Amino acid sequence: MESVNLKALTKTEIFAGATEEEVSSMLNCLSAKKKKYQKDEIIFHAGDIVSSIGVMLKGNALIENDDIWGNRSVLDYVKEGQIFAETYACALDEKLMVNVIAMSDCEVLFLDVRKILKVCPNACEFHQNLVQNLLAISAQKNLNLSRRIFHTSSKTIRGRLLSYLSYQAMEREKEEFDIPYNRQQLADYLGVDRSAMSNELGKMQKDGLIEVKRNHFRILDVD
Repeated sequence: MESVNLKALTKTEIFAGATEEEVSSMLNCLSAKKKKYQKDEIIFHAGDIVSSIGVMLKGNALIENDDIWGNRSVLDYVKEGQIFAETYACALDEKLMVNVIAMSDCEVLFLDVRKILKVCPNACEFHQNLVQNLLAISAQKNLNLSRRIFHTSSKTIRGRLLSYLSYQAMEREKEEFDIPYNRQQLADYLGVDRSAMSNELGKMQKDGLIEVKRNHFRILDVD
């Protein structure tokens, strides 16, 4: 395997709390493999059966679902240090229902999930912490999915935008922020038409609710 930055790996969510020495030992135990992807390249295809967890070392990716009619839904956004495909990797022989697509040039470290879930033959001290980290990450992703369901529960585009933007402001504890999506990606995430959403954003600006420039938002009317 190509060399990896052990110090950077200690800052990833899956290896949180580990030393560089512990990470180095675990990489051998977990049959770690590093692979590079170009922007817009598909990392995982819907229909694939995976047995490895992906750790985003560099770059970012989208997790999206396309139905047979071509309708697209953005389900999540993978940033540096985060993991993906862990649910499907843990569910043996379960076919992926999503595509994982590189949004920029990426470097991904793949870890064999079967070796994470089983007792390490080398009795690595950090192995139990690794499993605990995986459980914590899975719980957080369940919360993220619940939030998306909440954001898309409104029947109106404005309602969905208000729900999403309100959460972003609350999460950051400020009324001015950037979101990780461009217009098309935000529309896909909220399950609405891009043109209709852009029109609604324009109306919300005229109504004095927000200011928006590309992916930068400012909440104006908080009364």
